[in-house]
Amino acid sequence: MLRVGIVGCGMIGKEHAKRIQYKIQGAEVVAVCDVFEAGAKAASDLIGGVKVYTDADALVADPDVDAVVVTTPGNFHKAPILAAIKAGKPVFTEKPLTTTAADCKEIVDAEIASGKHLVQVGFMRRYDRGYNQVREMIQSGEFGKPMILKCTHRAESVDDKYTTEMAVTDTAIHEIDVLPWLIGDGEEWDEVQCIFPRQTKNAHEGLADPQVMIMKTKSGVVVILEVNVNCGFGYDINCEVVCEDGVINLPCPSFPTTRKNFEVATAIEKNWILRFIDSYDVELQDWVDCVAKGTTGGSSAWDGYVAALTADALVAAQKSGKIEKVVTGGTPDFYKK
Repeated sequence: MLRVGIVGCGMIGKEHAKRIQYKIQGAEVVAVCDVFEAGAKAASDLIGGVKVYTDADALVADPDVDAVVVTTPGNFHKAPILAAIKAGKPVFTEKPLTTTAADCKEIVDAEIASGKHLVQVGFMRRYDRGYNQVREMIQSGEFGKPMILKCTHRAESVDDKYTTEMAVTDTAIHEIDVLPWLIGDGEEWDEVQCIFPRQTKNAHEGLADPQVMIMKTKSGVVVILEVNVNCGFGYDINCEVVCEDGVINLPCPSFPTTRKNFEVATAIEKNWILRFIDSYDVELQDWVDCVAKGTTGGSSAWDGYVAALTADALVAAQKSGKIEKVVTGGTPDFYKK
């Protein structure tokens, strides 16, 4: 039984605590940590009462903790991840790996120096059934090579704290990670661009919305991504893959179609939690299973670093209005599969 300690007891931390304790096989939560003791105690109470810490280093050092899950805000990820690597303990961290490429690189360097693959980043779309179905179709070769991807990432609305840059770092970051994996064949981003079309009346002052992000891979696949976070009608994720010999549309979760009041209607998800809820279960179960086998799955620390570099390039493109290059220096042998 994998004994897990959770660092960060906000909404996601509490959800993961319950998920591991009551849904995931082969693992149990034995400790929780939050700088706010009341939050840690509340998380502990949700899962029947476990050890409570306010110091992440103390939780990581606890001999009863075999592995660590980090669910703090992204700017506080680095310290507990580095502590887990130093202790030789596997760590699952919610996305992003960290909020700066420099901090991500520090984690990558520490993991390589340890000689062990210990870090998995929680980009859950790699575990979504629809994305996996599309990936399998691409890999079958039946449709030929992908050429163009047309994607949307729409949300009903965002609060006043949401910024123009967050359209990249909090929203498009999911596509940044999942699309090269979806295309396969070791795809990597080469260059990115951001275009601001006519702006919606629904965005708060200071927020540029919508945005069109154009990303090109090293092999020439072009992604056109619409980020529209004040669409007003729901949470709408779409992906169309145009290949040499056909087109693949990402299947959306099915809802009943109704006929009433002279209308035919199908519901749309209200938020990201409902759209990808099953993916979180599959993701954490895979992490636990991989730890038991001494392997890794999902997004690696290197994937997290590349996502941060690409996000930095897109933010630069927002400001410059120009095409910006994504320079990774090449994947280290340590992370080549």
